[in-house]
Amino acid sequence: MSDQGRPPYQQPIQQQASSYPQQAPYAQQGPTGAPGPYPYAPYPYPYPYGAPRRSGWFWAAIFAAIVAVVVITFAVMFGRMFAAMASAGGTSSFGQPSIGVVDIKGVILDADKINKQLERFGKDDGIKAIVLHIDSPGGGAAASQEVYHEVLRVRNDLHKPVVASVESVGASGAYYIASGCNRIYANPASVVGSIGVIMEWTNYGELLKWAKLKNVSLHDGELKDAGDPTRDMTPKEQAYFQGLIDNMYGQFIRDVATGRHTAAEKIQPLATGQVWTGEQALPLGLIDEQGGFRTALLETAKKVGLKGEPRVVRPPKSPGGLIGLLTEDETAELFTNPTSMLNQSPGFYFLWK
Repeated sequence: MSDQGRPPYQQPIQQQASSYPQQAPYAQQGPTGAPGPYPYAPYPYPYPYGAPRRSGWFWAAIFAAIVAVVVITFAVMFGRMFAAMASAGGTSSFGQPSIGVVDIKGVILDADKINKQLERFGKDDGIKAIVLHIDSPGGGAAASQEVYHEVLRVRNDLHKPVVASVESVGASGAYYIASGCNRIYANPASVVGSIGVIMEWTNYGELLKWAKLKNVSLHDGELKDAGDPTRDMTPKEQAYFQGLIDNMYGQFIRDVATGRHTAAEKIQPLATGQVWTGEQALPLGLIDEQGGFRTALLETAKKVGLKGEPRVVRPPKSPGGLIGLLTEDETAELFTNPTSMLNQSPGFYFLWK
């Protein structure tokens, strides 16, 4: 077939180039500048109408990406600023008569955060009273005791009423804390009590044997390695730990009696580790009144001279999501470290299980 009989898109490249003079210099070159010719190329290389234009959507995507980076940057900056303000006492009543509310949720393992919130509200002249909103089975013995003593300090030294409101559970270490308050409110179906001490750890000696691993420990002092989780306790070690538990148990009873303004002899029969409902606890003297959080809030406001609906102030919550991860002072572990089990030591807990 002659060139004249071919369709236009199959014409020799020299003929096509003649209709696009601005592209003629590229007609004899390949994609990398290699010499042609390409006699039946559908159009002169690289583009018959010049370089392609970017669509509007492309530039819109670039602009959106830049805006997103700027927004995230400013969010991180402001998040850190607000976190710093909160840690320095940025949350305040701003002089308005208010009720401060501190939430105590879950297992209590660290007293520092709760104590800082109590101290902040205790020193704020606008906060007329503090309500501890409790829903916890207790926690570490020392941590629970620290919060208890901070409650007493706010009551006695800063002269600020502190009231406990038990939601679902206020047991063991959580009840320890509640007992230091001026009054305890609990729903009829709430669970309170569990005055007692428990000590526990994981014995993984059989696991080491299965894995053909051997624990090596050098020590001086007969009871230095008491509670070694790789072996069973000796009778002497068991007696040693029981003595520690008995001592903590006595502290628990005395502190509850002090907080409840009663004698330790009256608390002793109730210190069996068991729990009671709010309805059962009232005649036992473990709580002062049946009622939920709102009842505790309104009655507390009334007692300190606040009329109508009280203004409530709560400590700031840590931001969630990406901002929360970026603004946390301490880096949280996203995954459990498998070796943490091998680092467990005996722990003493005021915990209802």
